[in-house]
Order: sequence, then C-alpha cells, then structure tokens
Amino acid sequence: MDNFRQSQQSGSVTPSMRGHLNRSFPSSQSIASTASPGMSTPNSWSANEWLRGTPDTSPPSSGVGSPELKAKLPSEDGSVSPVEESIDPTSGPAAKNILVNVVDLNEQRVAAWNSAHLPIHEDGLLKVVRVARDGTLDTAVSLPGLAHPIELKARQPNLVFSTNVVEAIAEADIIFICVNTPTKMQGLGAGSMADVSAVEGATRTVAKHAREGAIIVEKSTVPCGTARMIQDILRHYRPDTSFEVLSNPEFLAEGTAVENLMHPDRILIGSSRSLAGFQAAAVLKDVYAAWVPTRRIVTVNTFSSELAKLVANTMLAQRISSINAVSAMCEEIGLGADVDDVSLAIGKDMRLGPKFLQAGVGFGGSCFEKDILNLAYLARELHLDVVAEYWLAVLKINEDQRQRFARNVVRELNGSLRGKKIAVLGFAFKDGTNDTRNSIAVHIIKDLASEMPREIAVFDPGCAAADILEEIQGIGLSPAQVERVKICSSWRECVQGASAACILTQWKQFRGRQLGNLGATAGKSAKPAGHGLAADGPGADLTEMGIMGLERRTRQEASAPSDDPLGRLRPLIPCPADCSHCGIGAGGMQDQEAVDWVEAAGMMQEPRWVFDGRNVVDHIELQGLGFRVRGIGKGFHAS
Repeated sequence: MDNFRQSQQSGSVTPSMRGHLNRSFPSSQSIASTASPGMSTPNSWSANEWLRGTPDTSPPSSGVGSPELKAKLPSEDGSVSPVEESIDPTSGPAAKNILVNVVDLNEQRVAAWNSAHLPIHEDGLLKVVRVARDGTLDTAVSLPGLAHPIELKARQPNLVFSTNVVEAIAEADIIFICVNTPTKMQGLGAGSMADVSAVEGATRTVAKHAREGAIIVEKSTVPCGTARMIQDILRHYRPDTSFEVLSNPEFLAEGTAVENLMHPDRILIGSSRSLAGFQAAAVLKDVYAAWVPTRRIVTVNTFSSELAKLVANTMLAQRISSINAVSAMCEEIGLGADVDDVSLAIGKDMRLGPKFLQAGVGFGGSCFEKDILNLAYLARELHLDVVAEYWLAVLKINEDQRQRFARNVVRELNGSLRGKKIAVLGFAFKDGTNDTRNSIAVHIIKDLASEMPREIAVFDPGCAAADILEEIQGIGLSPAQVERVKICSSWRECVQGASAACILTQWKQFRGRQLGNLGATAGKSAKPAGHGLAADGPGADLTEMGIMGLERRTRQEASAPSDDPLGRLRPLIPCPADCSHCGIGAGGMQDQEAVDWVEAAGMMQEPRWVFDGRNVVDHIELQGLGFRVRGIGKGFHAS
C-alpha cells in the first residue's frame, strides 16, 4: 500500500488452501503471491539481485492494538446470523487453505517481522501478524446467555516471513509486486517522474522463476502503462509462457491501516479486457471476497486502475490544500472568521462531505507529494500543461502553508529566535504512525533552524529518536544548526524553558489532560460495535472475522481489558537479552502521557506561545492558563 509503506526489498507469497480463508496482513513492502500446496519452510537466504543498492525507507517501530471487526456467527439451526448487518451475506470465503509467504532480501527486516518488534507501527498490526504467523491455541469461551461454551480450534500458521525469494516465487499462483516507486532524483523527469527501476528488477526475478500461468499483480503505486512494461518483461524472458498482469493498488492509510484492511471502502482490480484477463481478475476477486463484500470490489481495465490510484491521492491532497487556502484567508480577513466554522458549514453539503476538510499546517508523508508530481509529469508528457499546473498548485499551497506557519512563529516572537528555545510537539507526518518521511515537522524545523535559536526541542510519542535525527540530518542543515536540535523522550523535557510550543502532529496526547480522553483522534471514525451474538453451541466453526467479533463481545464482558480476551494467542518467542527494542523508548512508542498544560505553563518561559498547527487544543482554556495561542485559520488570536 502506498499510503502505508512500500519498501524496496520486500516481498510476500501466499500458497496453499485449507479451511476458511484466514485474514493475513502481508508486508506492504513486498512481492506477494498465492501459491499451491507444498511450500517449504524458509531456511537459508537465496541471493538475488532485484533492488540491490536501493535505499531502505521503512522506519522501525512496534505496536500492539485490537481493531474492531465485524463478524458473523452460526446460529443453532446452522444459518449465519450477522453480528453486523453491514457484512454482505453473499461475500463468504471463496478460497480455502491460503498461506502467505512474505519474502525480503533484507535479513534484518525479516528478523523484525518474525519478532515482537515489527518494523512499522500500526495499531492492531502486531496482533494480526501473531495470529497468522504463530497460529493460535485451542480454547473454549463461555459467555452469559450462551447455553454451551464456544470451542475454538487451534489455527495453524499461514503467514511466513523469509528471505527465500526464488523458492517462494517458483511455488506461487499469485505474485504481488509491492516494491517502492520513489520520485526520480536524477536524469529525465528528475523531481517529478516515478522511478520504476525496482518494479523492473522485481519483474525480472519473477519472470525467471514464476510457474506457468501464475498471476502477476502490481501493488505498487505506478505510472500508467507499468502493467504493459511488466508484461513486456515477462514476454522477453518467457516468450512461450502466458502470464496475466493485474493492477491492484493499495488504499490503506497510515495510522488506520488495519481498520482499512478489515473494512475497505473499495478493492480495485484492473485487468486486460480479454477473457484471460477477466478470469485472472475473478481469481483475485475471490480471494478478497473471503472478507470484503463483493459490492465493494471494483473491476476496471488495467490503465484506469493505475491512474485511479494517482488521482485518488491527488484529490485528497487537493481537498487539504483547498481548506488550507481558506484558512489563510480567515487569518487575514481580520473579522474573526474561523476556518473550523467554514469547514463545518461546507461539510454539511452532501455533494462535498466533511472528510479531509480539517485545516492544518499542511500534509506530509511519502505518498501525496510523490503522486501529485507523478500525475503532473504525466500531464506534461501528454502536452497538458494547464492540467499539470493545476495539480502542482496543490503542492504550492501546501508549501506556502507550512512556510507561513514558520514565519508566524518568528514574527510573534518579536522577529527573532536568537537565545530562545522552541518546542516541537509531533514529528511523524500524521498521528497513529511512526513514519517520519517528508514530515511537515522537518520542513518547519529547517525554517526555524535558519533563525539560529538556542534550541529546537522535538518530541513525538510514536517515533524513534534515531528516525527523527536521520530525517533532520537529511534536510541540509549546517552542523551548527543540527547541534541546536535536541530529540526529547518526554513532553516535559521538550517544553521545559521553551518560549513557544509548536504542535505539528495531531496526537491526542497533545490535547492535554483536560481534553485528552476524547477517544479517537479527530477526523477518524470508529466502526460501530456489535452487541449481540447469535451463536450458541459447542464446536462453532467460526471464520477469523467471526472470532474477532467474539473477542469484542468477550472484551465487553471482561472487567479488565485484554489484547487477548479469548486466551488463544501463542506466547511470543523471548527476545535476546541484548534486544535494543526492549529498552525504554527504543524504537517504538514512547511517553504516552497526555500533556498537562497547567504544568507546562509553569515550565515554559514568557511569552509562552502555543502555535497549534493542527487545531487540537482548546485555545480559550490555554489562554486562561496564561498562554498566547495561535491556531490555523482563526481570525482572532488569543494573546
């Protein structure tokens, strides 16, 4: 998934078919495939040349959570009763006995996926991986209102992480190419065009080793025509073998990726308009239909699918830049206009809706900017210069939004940061993730560092200090400027002695103790929870989705919440004694305590400014504590 993380040296393979199709979460940085029975257990690394030398872009972290899942449970008469009515009753499992084999040339990353410390942080991801990777135990569940305990049989593992690239490809029926497609930095199209060399390299490996009739799926975000390029490479290496190439772009969003996986808005499958293409699309559709309602699985032609992914990200970014342009007007009108009021009003229009209309300091991350540049480059290649300029204006607004923020910080602090400490709360490009790539914070830190402040203190509850430092070191600061940046392990350390605090990521911890118990971060909606169970009787044969629904009910009945309310998870293999990730604050989520703004007021220096780049704090409340507050798109500033 491009909104999630595509890395350059990863892959996954999915063979075999036994029992209900169990959910799995293959690496978003991968070559993946669905293969036939008989896959061997990974052992030694098989050397391979695809993607060698391409830089690693996947930051490390770990996290545990429990996604809310919809489920169906069998009733006494054998029929299926919905726990959630929105599950399509016609979308039952069409495939059985599927094994997912994730292959990657990076041994360190594979080791991380096989440990308790996954390379990326997503709420609920570790549990999903543990269930599929490690299998589960036999257990029986007793609930009030059920005459008999529900017996859950042990689940066998069907998710394997290895470096056996060649072996996995050779035994696969479906192969997903999910490698990175960064923006080219040299040569033709530098700064705009997508670099598909990793796709080419992966395809050559697939072409040499794939079994006849295997379905090849491009999962990466790619320029239009990449499927044709893949097909050409396959024909070059295997002229007498037929392969169908599908486009199946990923739409998982970082921070909510597991939820998006369980309940996708749509699954998009592009194929050639031939009988063989339609048949290949039907095979992949059957795999998704095991848990996704068929009405949400959209089939189109290959090139439409490739273009749709780029346009989707570009139009989401367009909405953000549009409301941020309005926020700039609200700030300058001087009559008290509030962008939140404007957003609320226009969001009530059913033609527009409220999503992606939250003003802020701008969008970051590795996807939006890259995909906009890619789409604009395509438009220029088609001699549509006006179209290209239209899309590039989205990036221009975004750049101006973050530059205005930095300028406002300097202006409100009397035009100079000399001798002053600035606290930066939030470095990840969005809450719920540890991804630091192209974060808004790094650009603002660069602008602030040019003012040579005494110190820029940075704290993020989800990012490793090493990842933050690496990103900062890559933005072209002088050694003297880098020395002024300090990575903190707590919000207290960050704000101590600061003249201003800049909130740049929408973590709920930054709302403060008074406002920090509002549940999910603003802008994210939780799926409705089911409350009734229709199943009764021992030996209920539940799908994994059904079991997760049972987990939710059990968690509601329990006095103490647990990540494993059914007691079915196998124990994790203990980490080595010298495991760095087990250390406090190493690699993963750090201080999760909500900011106590009352305490912070006593720790900061005058003039005690709070620059709320995400409009997450109560400005009036903070003003009452002695802070001066400036938000985004607020016509009047509390001072």
